[in-house]
Amino acid sequence: MRKRSVFTRRLTGPSALVLITLLTILGTYASVSAQSPAALPQATHLDLRVTAALLTQAATAGAQAPAGQAAAAPQTRRLTIEEAVKLALENNLGIQIARYNPRVQDLSVAEARAAWVPAFTNSFQTNSQDSPNNNFLAGSLGGKTSNAAFSNSIGVQQSTPWGGNYSASWDGSRSTTNSSFTTFSPQVRSGLSFSVAQPLLRNFSIDSMRQQVAVSIKNREISDVELRQTVATTMRTVRNAYWNLAYATASLAVQRQSLELAQESLRNTRSRVEIGTTPPIDIVEAESEVATREEAVILAEASIETAEDNLRALVFDPSAPDFWTMTIEAVDVPSFQPIAVDTDAAVRTALERRTDLLRSTKSLEVNDVQIRYLRNQTMPDLSAQFDYGLSGLGGLNLVRGPGPFGPGSGEVIDTIGRSFGSVLTDLFANRYPQWTASLNVSYPIGASQQEASLARARIEYGQAQTQLKNQQLQVATQVREASRQVQTNQKRVETTRAARSFADRRLEAEQRKFAAGTSTSFIVFQAQRDLALARNNELRAILDYAQSVVDLETVQEVPLAGGTATTAAR
Repeated sequence: MRKRSVFTRRLTGPSALVLITLLTILGTYASVSAQSPAALPQATHLDLRVTAALLTQAATAGAQAPAGQAAAAPQTRRLTIEEAVKLALENNLGIQIARYNPRVQDLSVAEARAAWVPAFTNSFQTNSQDSPNNNFLAGSLGGKTSNAAFSNSIGVQQSTPWGGNYSASWDGSRSTTNSSFTTFSPQVRSGLSFSVAQPLLRNFSIDSMRQQVAVSIKNREISDVELRQTVATTMRTVRNAYWNLAYATASLAVQRQSLELAQESLRNTRSRVEIGTTPPIDIVEAESEVATREEAVILAEASIETAEDNLRALVFDPSAPDFWTMTIEAVDVPSFQPIAVDTDAAVRTALERRTDLLRSTKSLEVNDVQIRYLRNQTMPDLSAQFDYGLSGLGGLNLVRGPGPFGPGSGEVIDTIGRSFGSVLTDLFANRYPQWTASLNVSYPIGASQQEASLARARIEYGQAQTQLKNQQLQVATQVREASRQVQTNQKRVETTRAARSFADRRLEAEQRKFAAGTSTSFIVFQAQRDLALARNNELRAILDYAQSVVDLETVQEVPLAGGTATTAAR
């Protein structure tokens, strides 16, 4: 050993690590070969794995040694269960997707309300027309009649939330002509008009626009309920994933303890074989048991990685650079803290708060809006309308004398100008008013389409009410089942804890009997396996209890996807 140490110190870098690895494996191989030929294949298999791992580390160190850089160790993130829940609220993609729905529905409500937004209208128009004179009544000289005009219209119109509509407009125009029959040239006109229409029966209390607004508001409320359901369901999934990681970590510790017991038994068996108190064949059995429990350790390690991936996908930001390389360590462990379960109170809470019941209730309210609208559509269509208008005229008034067609058809003998101000004075002085009032009635003869639609909507409403009652029964059944699972898992923890204590005491007894020569290694290994199974059963029962408590809390808020924890475990 002293010579090997001196020789080792003279070597530096990866060469020393590779040489030490080879010498160690050769020495172990020779030792196992001398003890038991039956152990040679198993030892060779294990040594080759160790050799490959060490040589890989040596090659990596040799590649990085010249640069003087060491590989960075993976980052470990220690998480409590409440921290995991908080991170999920911030980073979970499912929650982020669900948060878009209320915003989309807000825009749907705004889109429906936009039907009541007033509209401003404004138009400008100019035109010119020259036409040939085809009779003596054309009234113009030069063989053609020329007309030119410019007009402008400004107004506002709006549909009201009471089913009616109104419009108001102001018009102005200026026109010129060379016709001798005109009285004003150029001529200036202005008009002010107002119109209002209001249904009195059909479309009075509710119409299609108000129906769409009411339905969009209910859909907005449903989106809030769905968001709350997504959050609650995700929180349950996060908590269960966290407890699964904690259970996988604890199960790995149990499997390693079982492996250590098997390795200790292997060492004791080899010592007994060396002194001749045990046949060499017992070494084969001990090595087989060690290999079996090594496999269990490997599977437990893989379960941890799977649980880590499930949890990281729920709580961390996928765009983080260390998303896949970060190691998650669960700080909290599943603990057994019995709680008092009030099943009746839980059922009452669920009937008040369950998101699926709230969503069904909101859907019934949407159906009620539809029924109110269809009932209103079966009424007679009675509407009132009122139109009122004012007008004014101005420009250059051509005063004509007597002519062949009577007074005012002769030559122009004078001109009188009326300004645009005079036209506006005519308007606001209400000198030339005109109005129209109308009452319109329409009613179908015989059964209408609206009556058939109303009858169908009422049947669908009754069906939805029955479905809601059935849903309430299912909710009560689910809550009672979740409550029963909590109580059952509480009893399971107590029984598995007692079974684990008995298995521990049995292993101690078998080890003492084996040391005294009154037992066999097979029985000892069987007791070790029973102890490992009992420990895993206790861990599983504690985990199921913790998850069933989460399920009982969640089932009062949202329906459980995938069943309860105990059902999933089976």
